[in-house]
Amino acid sequence: MLKKDATYYIVEESVLPEVFLKVVKAKELLEKGEVKAVNEAVKMVGISRSAFYKYKDCIFPFFESSRGKIITLALVLKDIPGILSKILNIISDTNANILTINQNIPLGGIATVSISIRTSGMTKSVKDLILEIEKVDGVKKIEILGREEY
Repeated sequence: MLKKDATYYIVEESVLPEVFLKVVKAKELLEKGEVKAVNEAVKMVGISRSAFYKYKDCIFPFFESSRGKIITLALVLKDIPGILSKILNIISDTNANILTINQNIPLGGIATVSISIRTSGMTKSVKDLILEIEKVDGVKKIEILGREEY
Protein backbone atom coordinates (compact mmCIF):
# COMPACT_ATOMS: atom_id res chain seq x y z
CA MET A 1 0.00 0.00 0.00
CA LEU A 2 1.36 3.42 -0.92
CA LYS A 3 1.99 5.75 2.00
CA LYS A 4 0.74 9.27 1.30
CA ASP A 5 3.51 11.01 3.25
CA ALA A 6 6.40 9.00 1.72
CA THR A 7 8.69 10.04 -1.13
CA TYR A 8 8.78 7.69 -4.13
CA TYR A 9 11.25 7.24 -6.95
CA ILE A 10 11.05 5.47 -10.28
CA VAL A 11 14.25 3.48 -10.64
CA GLU A 12 15.52 1.36 -13.54
CA GLU A 13 15.54 -2.26 -12.34
CA SER A 14 19.16 -2.88 -13.36
CA VAL A 15 20.41 -0.62 -10.52
CA LEU A 16 18.32 -2.23 -7.79
CA PRO A 17 19.90 -4.64 -5.33
CA GLU A 18 19.06 -8.23 -6.22
CA VAL A 19 17.05 -8.75 -3.02
CA PHE A 20 14.41 -6.23 -4.20
CA LEU A 21 13.93 -8.03 -7.50
CA LYS A 22 13.63 -11.35 -5.69
CA VAL A 23 10.98 -9.90 -3.37
CA VAL A 24 8.98 -8.75 -6.40
CA LYS A 25 9.33 -12.21 -7.97
CA ALA A 26 8.18 -13.89 -4.74
CA LYS A 27 5.14 -11.60 -4.61
CA GLU A 28 4.32 -12.49 -8.22
CA LEU A 29 4.55 -16.21 -7.48
CA LEU A 30 2.12 -15.78 -4.58
CA GLU A 31 -0.26 -13.53 -6.52
CA LYS A 32 -0.43 -15.89 -9.51
CA GLY A 33 -1.00 -18.90 -7.23
CA GLU A 34 2.14 -20.65 -8.44
CA VAL A 35 3.03 -21.24 -4.78
CA LYS A 36 0.73 -21.49 -1.79
CA ALA A 37 2.91 -20.03 0.98
CA VAL A 38 5.58 -17.43 1.57
CA ASN A 39 8.00 -20.20 2.58
CA GLU A 40 7.71 -21.76 -0.89
CA ALA A 41 8.06 -18.42 -2.68
CA VAL A 42 11.18 -17.28 -0.81
CA LYS A 43 12.80 -20.69 -1.24
CA MET A 44 12.17 -20.59 -5.02
CA VAL A 45 13.69 -17.13 -5.44
CA GLY A 46 16.51 -17.59 -2.95
CA ILE A 47 15.85 -15.04 -0.19
CA SER A 48 15.05 -15.31 3.51
CA ARG A 49 11.55 -14.88 4.92
CA SER A 50 12.80 -11.92 6.95
CA ALA A 51 14.04 -10.16 3.78
CA PHE A 52 10.69 -10.81 2.13
CA TYR A 53 8.71 -9.38 5.04
CA LYS A 54 11.10 -6.44 5.44
CA TYR A 55 10.65 -5.27 1.83
CA LYS A 56 7.33 -6.70 0.60
CA ASP A 57 5.36 -3.51 1.29
CA CYS A 58 8.09 -1.22 -0.03
CA ILE A 59 8.80 -2.53 -3.54
CA PHE A 60 6.45 -3.16 -6.43
CA PRO A 61 6.52 -2.86 -10.19
CA PHE A 62 5.56 0.55 -11.55
CA PHE A 63 2.37 -0.74 -13.16
CA GLU A 64 1.21 -2.45 -9.95
CA SER A 65 1.01 0.95 -8.28
CA SER A 66 -1.61 1.88 -10.88
CA ARG A 67 -4.35 -0.28 -9.34
CA GLY A 68 -7.18 1.69 -7.78
CA LYS A 69 -6.45 4.76 -9.85
CA ILE A 70 -7.66 6.53 -12.95
CA ILE A 71 -5.21 5.98 -15.79
CA THR A 72 -5.19 7.93 -19.04
CA LEU A 73 -3.75 6.04 -21.98
CA ALA A 74 -2.51 7.82 -25.11
CA LEU A 75 -2.58 5.79 -28.31
CA VAL A 76 -1.41 6.38 -31.86
CA LEU A 77 -3.38 4.16 -34.23
CA LYS A 78 -3.45 3.43 -37.93
CA ASP A 79 -6.74 4.44 -39.53
CA ILE A 80 -8.13 0.90 -39.76
CA PRO A 81 -11.87 0.22 -39.42
CA GLY A 82 -12.68 -1.47 -36.09
CA ILE A 83 -9.30 -0.92 -34.42
CA LEU A 84 -10.70 1.26 -31.63
CA SER A 85 -13.50 -1.23 -31.06
CA LYS A 86 -10.93 -4.04 -30.61
CA ILE A 87 -9.02 -1.95 -28.09
CA LEU A 88 -12.15 -1.05 -26.14
CA ASN A 89 -13.13 -4.73 -26.02
CA ILE A 90 -9.71 -5.63 -24.60
CA ILE A 91 -10.09 -2.96 -21.92
CA SER A 92 -13.64 -4.09 -21.16
CA ASP A 93 -12.52 -7.72 -20.88
CA THR A 94 -10.23 -6.73 -17.97
CA ASN A 95 -13.22 -5.24 -16.07
CA ALA A 96 -11.70 -1.76 -16.22
CA ASN A 97 -14.26 1.02 -16.21
CA ILE A 98 -13.89 3.21 -19.31
CA LEU A 99 -14.52 6.80 -18.25
CA THR A 100 -13.69 8.87 -21.34
CA ILE A 101 -12.65 8.33 -24.95
CA ASN A 102 -11.25 11.16 -27.06
CA GLN A 103 -10.44 10.45 -30.69
CA ASN A 104 -9.04 12.94 -33.16
CA ILE A 105 -9.83 12.86 -36.87
CA PRO A 106 -7.24 10.70 -38.65
CA LEU A 107 -4.62 12.67 -40.56
CA GLY A 108 -2.27 10.92 -42.93
CA GLY A 109 -3.74 7.57 -42.00
CA ILE A 110 -2.96 8.04 -38.28
CA ALA A 111 -5.36 8.82 -35.42
CA THR A 112 -4.58 9.79 -31.85
CA VAL A 113 -6.84 8.54 -29.08
CA SER A 114 -6.86 9.04 -25.33
CA ILE A 115 -8.79 6.70 -23.07
CA SER A 116 -9.25 7.21 -19.33
CA ILE A 117 -10.05 4.12 -17.27
CA ARG A 118 -10.72 3.34 -13.63
CA THR A 119 -8.42 0.45 -12.71
CA SER A 120 -10.06 -0.90 -9.56
CA GLY A 121 -11.57 -4.31 -10.20
CA MET A 122 -9.28 -5.07 -13.13
CA THR A 123 -8.58 -8.76 -13.66
CA LYS A 124 -5.16 -8.00 -15.23
CA SER A 125 -2.38 -5.62 -14.37
CA VAL A 126 -2.09 -2.36 -16.29
CA LYS A 127 1.18 -3.64 -17.71
CA ASP A 128 -0.53 -6.77 -19.08
CA LEU A 129 -3.35 -4.63 -20.49
CA ILE A 130 -0.87 -2.41 -22.33
CA LEU A 131 1.05 -5.42 -23.64
CA GLU A 132 -2.19 -6.91 -24.99
CA ILE A 133 -3.23 -3.65 -26.65
CA GLU A 134 0.23 -3.35 -28.25
CA LYS A 135 -0.41 -6.66 -30.04
CA VAL A 136 -3.43 -5.27 -31.92
CA ASP A 137 -2.58 -4.78 -35.59
CA GLY A 138 -2.41 -1.06 -36.26
CA VAL A 139 -1.39 0.13 -32.78
CA LYS A 140 1.71 2.20 -33.41
CA LYS A 141 2.22 3.53 -29.88
CA ILE A 142 0.64 3.35 -26.42
CA GLU A 143 1.73 5.05 -23.23
CA ILE A 144 0.36 6.16 -19.89
CA LEU A 145 -0.33 9.89 -20.05
CA GLY A 146 -1.33 10.28 -16.43
CA ARG A 147 -2.47 8.66 -13.22
CA GLU A 148 -4.55 10.03 -10.42
CA GLU A 149 -6.13 8.63 -7.31
CA TYR A 150 -9.84 8.85 -6.83
